[in-house]
Amino acid sequence: MAKQTISEGRNWYVVHTYAGYENAVMRNLKQRIESYDMQDKIFSVIVPTEKKVKIKAGKRVEEEEKIYPGYILVEMVVTDDSWFVVRNTPRVTGFVGSGVYPVPLDKKEVDTLFARMNADKVTHTINLIENDAILIVDGPFKDLEGKVSSIDEERGKVKVLVSMFGRETPVELDFLQVKKV
Repeated sequence: MAKQTISEGRNWYVVHTYAGYENAVMRNLKQRIESYDMQDKIFSVIVPTEKKVKIKAGKRVEEEEKIYPGYILVEMVVTDDSWFVVRNTPRVTGFVGSGVYPVPLDKKEVDTLFARMNADKVTHTINLIENDAILIVDGPFKDLEGKVSSIDEERGKVKVLVSMFGRETPVELDFLQVKKV
């Protein structure tokens, strides 16, 4: 059987993996690329991550978080051989696409994703949504209860409606100063 090119050109493809095994799949695939001598067809393998600030044990912790858990990105030229190498890597369940052949990502999608991965701005995450009941655990309003009116993940702030003097008053607090009731 002759080597046939399925998709012309070098493109980024999304590969579905077992959740939690993205880094292991990336390592395995890189080893397979070398052992099958596919460097001329499979160029890059990445696990898309971004920096997030989370609150753990009352402290701000900056950590890398997977943007798409259960998926990795592979830059490659799809041929029968390159498709076989990627598809038969342990813990790979398949390419994302419709039908038999993988569908490449649009250039715009790739650019947006890489901009998100390389952003200097760190986003904050907290497990609160609007209208959640919270308890203020720090600051001048300590031990007061309130209700979340808005969340600003970019700045790490939450606006809380606190009942004072017989009416609800908005107070802006840091994520560290509140906890879900």
